[in-house]
Amino acid sequence: MRNERQVIEYMESLSGLGIVPGLDSIRTLCEKLGNPQDKLTFVHVAGTNGKGSVCAYMASVLKHCRIQTGRYLSPTIFRYRERIQVNDKCISVEALCRLTGQVREVCDEMVREGLPHPTAFEMETVIGFLYFLEKGCDIVILEAGMGGLMDATNLIHTTCLAVLTSVSMDHMKFLGDSLEKIAIQKAGIIKPGCRVVTINDDRTVLRVIEQAAQEKGCRLDVVCRADIRNVKYGLEKQRFDYGGYRKLEISLAGRYQIENCALAVKALQILSECGFAIPEEKLRLGLLKTRWPGRFTVIGRKPYFLADGAHNEDAAKRLAESITFYFTNKRIIYIMGVLKDKEYEKIIDLTCHLADQILTVTTPENPRALPAHELAQAVMRVNPNVTETASLEEAVEIARLLAAKDDVIIAFGSLSFLGRLMKIAGYEEK
Repeated sequence: MRNERQVIEYMESLSGLGIVPGLDSIRTLCEKLGNPQDKLTFVHVAGTNGKGSVCAYMASVLKHCRIQTGRYLSPTIFRYRERIQVNDKCISVEALCRLTGQVREVCDEMVREGLPHPTAFEMETVIGFLYFLEKGCDIVILEAGMGGLMDATNLIHTTCLAVLTSVSMDHMKFLGDSLEKIAIQKAGIIKPGCRVVTINDDRTVLRVIEQAAQEKGCRLDVVCRADIRNVKYGLEKQRFDYGGYRKLEISLAGRYQIENCALAVKALQILSECGFAIPEEKLRLGLLKTRWPGRFTVIGRKPYFLADGAHNEDAAKRLAESITFYFTNKRIIYIMGVLKDKEYEKIIDLTCHLADQILTVTTPENPRALPAHELAQAVMRVNPNVTETASLEEAVEIARLLAAKDDVIIAFGSLSFLGRLMKIAGYEEK
């Protein structure tokens, strides 16, 4: 393979394999490649919402501490190569093509042996392991794709710290139809003897995590929301006290980011106890410099234009809370796009009553996309001021025509369209 486009096309050709929970296939694939994951140290992160933000805070701080830090994430916003990073730099095109070819050869060998072809996610995970080993990473922040227990990332055994963000209802088809069943899947990332930290205070979820930690002989730390004090909220900068630190500052907006950051701070304190040197000044700098586009991100001003990946019930609740908090008595215009396999009716119920005008879009080039027309019909049940649009470009243009300088435009829903929309709106990556 010679370029990123060829890699993407190859991975897309495997989409028919779908999501295949279980570790047999990736275990075989890794064995044939010398088990690169066993030579790495991991922070494994699972949860329903907040995973990416917590990983972003941790990776930024560790990078500023000059700790060689790998990061594996999904979904991506701007480019495919974002899913594999070292010190916030995407995997090079050369390395991506070379390692994809290497892994592809082993996959073809597995098929010749009568074994199932690994999924795209399994291949990407192994490519990440190989790259992190190649780059000599001191630690890898590994974000679980879906669930935890049966997720391909859970092949690892060298977990230093397991981080569990908020757990709520999502992916019920694969993870179970109750909060307890989903929590059991998420807590499956806990490995014998590792440290564990969570911010979950739901009794059902916390009981599952406590039991899993106890069974594996792990020390569990729980971030108490009441210990987050003196919070100063803002769209451009936010400040709070936590964990012995006063006036920690972050540049990410959204009320929920304070909790995500507190969890990251506690995780970093645990890593320092495990031997990673994290000076306070580097922690503060890393938190302030953290960027995580597409999560209540300001992409324009006068009028304010924000993008947020609220794609499930819990994330929609958090988005609604932030809109009500930051934009009381403001006129709100939505650009909204969702996937048809998400609980979009619940997202609509939680958010659409807050908008004065709603523009629906079809997520481009995504077979799981809910058509703009169907989404508009569903929204009409809650808010009649809805218009379907033919493209992201048209949606951005109409939103700007409708908005006065004191109004607010918010694009949200599936992360799969936000990167393209943000570029159309003129947002530049930093």
